Amino acid sequence: MRLRNVPGSREYIETNDYAIKDPEQYKGNWRNLFNKPADSKLYVEIGMGKGRFLTEHAKNNPDISYIGIEKFSSVIVRALEKLNELEYDNIYVIRFDAENITSIFDKGEVDRIYLNFSDPWPKERHAKRRLTSSAYLRRYDEILSKDGEIIFKTDNKDLFSFSLQQAESSGWDICNFTYNLHESDLAAGNVMTEYEEKFVSKGIPICGMVIKR
Repeated sequence: MRLRNVPGSREYIETNDYAIKDPEQYKGNWRNLFNKPADSKLYVEIGMGKGRFLTEHAKNNPDISYIGIEKFSSVIVRALEKLNELEYDNIYVIRFDAENITSIFDKGEVDRIYLNFSDPWPKERHAKRRLTSSAYLRRYDEILSKDGEIIFKTDNKDLFSFSLQQAESSGWDICNFTYNLHESDLAAGNVMTEYEEKFVSKGIPICGMVIKR
């Protein structure tokens, strides 16, 4: 369960070097912030939680720039505390609502988007809020590079079936998908999130897909 009320969390974020306070100013210039060449890769995780997934990727791929987006201040604090200990130079964090993601990334600026165990928003009237809905896919379409991709993982089969349907009806290419990630070829190179590790320990299968435009 996500923590949402940690005293002083917003103040901590404001003073942390890994937290980007005004992300709109970097639109189209994120690679300059990382001091990376124009042809380097930029990967984004939406809903980064406490940061285990993204920090592990940053550790293993120092030439790739990573940005974690999370809208809950108290959760971001946990990620920032971890980054302060690790001192990586290829990762930043933004407290932000992904609904406005096109305001902080330019057209074709992002090479990969990770969506890990997103809120399923189970009520049908909230379907547009799901991060794999056609509404969000249109936003991702604006910021992804020509060969950019989305990698999605979830334990929720209903959300996964919905996501497959939305991708197909929106004209995306479903490159790979599985209802049991850890028994598929998508397991190669997979980094588990905190949620994923908990679900796997209970024998709950993880669904996964990779889509491109």
